Amino acid sequence: MAKAKRILTEDLKVVDVVVEVLDARLPRSSANPVLKELIGSRPTVIALNKADLADPAVTEAWVKYFEASGRPAALLNAVDGKGVRQLMQKAKQAGAPALAKLTKKGLRPRSVRVMIIGIPNVGKSSLVNRVVKTASARTGDKPGVTRGRQWIRVDGDVDLLDTPGILPPSLPDQKSALLLGLCNALKDTIYDTGEATLELINQLSVKYPGKFQERYLKGKDLKGACAEELLEEAARTQGLLGKEGVPQVDNMARMVLSDFRQGRLGSISFEIPGENDE
Repeated sequence: MAKAKRILTEDLKVVDVVVEVLDARLPRSSANPVLKELIGSRPTVIALNKADLADPAVTEAWVKYFEASGRPAALLNAVDGKGVRQLMQKAKQAGAPALAKLTKKGLRPRSVRVMIIGIPNVGKSSLVNRVVKTASARTGDKPGVTRGRQWIRVDGDVDLLDTPGILPPSLPDQKSALLLGLCNALKDTIYDTGEATLELINQLSVKYPGKFQERYLKGKDLKGACAEELLEEAARTQGLLGKEGVPQVDNMARMVLSDFRQGRLGSISFEIPGENDE
């Protein structure tokens, strides 16, 4: 964390606008509070990545939430590039006041300098790669900027710092850790995938009642059943049985987790604006 903060602090000195990439399904847990401290008053645009996997109504509520706090937000799918142009346009607009100040000081006009930041595996590198493919040129070092940084000219009037800023995720509680694990923001080796799947079932039961039963239990309504019981019954219903008909719960958990990550469970959001805010 300390090394990441030092690198980010140096890079942030040379940019006008920060694009913070968050997972649209869990914008709160995929944010690192340290970034807010490092960014300070610098203009920030929120990129809600993987919006195609999130609940559209909830995502729209997040857009309004961020914009109300002075941070424009754009919906994004960094894999196929949907929303990238809109995101870069918002970044350019956010950087306009900084360039206006330079002009008032009699300095020559220049492009808006943008940096993309976020926690690992939330989509920063995919976004940078997507922008690189559509960029007009690499512009190399810039006057007055630490040598060695690579910049990419985007749309003629935006320069993107080629290295995405990375900070480890913040894990305030076990629930946040499990949600980050579900969404591939953590390595499977540092959290219990079985517990994560149970948390997924609990989340579905509260926020999308009936979705799990419809897909895995042929619509059977097991009132009052806990996540463990639902998973066990799902294994029976799906025919995942071992010796003497014992449900293969671990295999069922892996199936559910894979289905979620592939988007087969539909559009799902785990966090809503205002929920659990201090």
